Amino acid sequence: MFEIKLPDGSVRKCEQELTVLDFAKNLSISLSKKTVGAIFNGVQVDVSYTLKEAGELKLITLDSELGINILRHSTTHIMAQAVKRLYPNTKLAIGPVIENGFYYDFDPEKPFTDEDIQAIEKEMHKIIKEDYKFVRHMFSVNELIEKYEKEGEIYKVEILKGLDSDEASAYTQGEFFDLCRGTHLPSTGYVKAFKLMSKAGAYWRGKSENKMLQRIYGVAFPTKAELDAYLNMLAEAEKRDHRKLGKQLGLFFLDEHGPGFPFFLPKGMTLFLRLQDLWRKEHIKAGYKEIRTPNMLDKELWEISGHWKNYKENMYTSEIDEKIFAIKPMNCPGGLLTYKSELRSYKDLPLKLAEMGHVHRHEFSGALHGLMRVRAFTQDDTHIFCTKDQIEDQIKEIISLYDRYYKLFGFEYNIELSTKPEKAIGDDALWQTAESALERALKAAGKEFKLNPGDGAFYGPKIDFKMKDSLGRIWQTGTIQLDFNLPERFDATYIGADGEKHRPVMLHRALYGSLERFMGVLIEHYAGAFPVWLAPVQVKIMSISEEQKEFCTNLYNKLIDLGFKAELDVRNEKIGYKIREANFVEKVPIQLVIGKKECETNSVNVRRHGQTETQTMGIEDFISMLSKEVEPEF
Repeated sequence: MFEIKLPDGSVRKCEQELTVLDFAKNLSISLSKKTVGAIFNGVQVDVSYTLKEAGELKLITLDSELGINILRHSTTHIMAQAVKRLYPNTKLAIGPVIENGFYYDFDPEKPFTDEDIQAIEKEMHKIIKEDYKFVRHMFSVNELIEKYEKEGEIYKVEILKGLDSDEASAYTQGEFFDLCRGTHLPSTGYVKAFKLMSKAGAYWRGKSENKMLQRIYGVAFPTKAELDAYLNMLAEAEKRDHRKLGKQLGLFFLDEHGPGFPFFLPKGMTLFLRLQDLWRKEHIKAGYKEIRTPNMLDKELWEISGHWKNYKENMYTSEIDEKIFAIKPMNCPGGLLTYKSELRSYKDLPLKLAEMGHVHRHEFSGALHGLMRVRAFTQDDTHIFCTKDQIEDQIKEIISLYDRYYKLFGFEYNIELSTKPEKAIGDDALWQTAESALERALKAAGKEFKLNPGDGAFYGPKIDFKMKDSLGRIWQTGTIQLDFNLPERFDATYIGADGEKHRPVMLHRALYGSLERFMGVLIEHYAGAFPVWLAPVQVKIMSISEEQKEFCTNLYNKLIDLGFKAELDVRNEKIGYKIREANFVEKVPIQLVIGKKECETNSVNVRRHGQTETQTMGIEDFISMLSKEVEPEF
């Protein structure tokens, strides 16, 4: 007899050995039908795992994040099985779970076509209907290497030779066999809703010197309703694609002569500057001092900062006067030099230095995506130098500022705390101190957060803000990074109340993250229909006929003189055409239609984007209304 402790603290006695699935059945038949795995004594296991000893057990159900990941990983194996059935000479690589779905990398005899993808999906449905059990097997690594070498599965052999273990697990479903840690569904029949989405090229292990493989992406959800909702969201997202809307609205363009380097058009620049002005105004209020640091600094600086060792492959360099320089990928070292440019006292702290820094990072061409992934962007960087005692208050203040900003744009957000990565500088004690300080600050601010182990910056742990847009998509934007390491490396100090030198703490934080990326997110979030206070064109004045040209022009000049962003349309076109263009193509939030009656009564006919109702009001009343709408409501 042995005891199993459940998450609610209750204990169940087991008279004999039994599987996780049987244990779940003893608790509840309905629960067992949803159970797809478990965590036993901290280790994730299949439902076929036999419980033989006392321990703590947490069942994993399909309505949990872990359960959905098991579903998606199992669907990956079903896809690989279908590929091997249809194209048996295809070599298998890897098939991980990703957000909302999965992919598998293959090395086929010839590239997959769209017709091939359809055939693979059809075969997957057959495999699901056949309801094969997923069965786990343990082998010695040498056994598996021998098996895969005979079958010509070179990628599996390479994976196995890189393992730091004598044993490895594999799974079968029907005739299919694949190297895998697990966990998997009880059987293929558990998959109810999936779809293969696309194919792409992908280098083996992500290295350009390796062979290009064929990657097939898919999505899977517990129910058809969830899959349909996701596919509908994707269809809506396609309509909101910021690249398409950027061209339609005249905001920006991309050119082959500068891949990853966006060109901003006048309206896009208006939007860009509006975001900057808003940022500048609020940061001045919060006590930040704006600085500007050089775009290019010598190699020695980047060696001190650790970027040369940890980030060199992402940096653009140039040799000048027989000396190597790097275009800055980050603003931090320049911020530190600015801090060190004069003697600092504890009375100066916290010192908040803010910079709209233009940074450059080399991204692989295949990763570039409109404004979302670029090679040059403007980072709204601030570096706060403070004492250890000031950390919590400063982080709470930053969180409050972020909260106000994101709510202004209509975003919900979640917070993640990311800890020390594999590639990191500084000793463990400093990292532990920094991580504990961030955790305390989050708790003191009353914010819930998710722990994200190993995903911190190489110089310090960080708090990431994940925003949810109007379609429910998650975007990484704001960040707060706590850094004891760079002040140490740059020997940054301040004179304390005791007259001695002390080391400041450095907080890195960016609210927009990248202005370019934030703009891309906003374009898709609003579907190009910006609120009046943010829109690059707030008002469009349209004449019904030639007779209203002078009245419209005078009104336009008046609005421009008052600082409003207005456009004039007195073309010899039908008013219906002008309205459709302003409303559906340009998405101008306020449209003024001027006819004979408006000229006679010194009034305007006001239309709102997306609405059919109109309102007639006097010009001064309209200006009063507009004056209120162009100011954001923090």
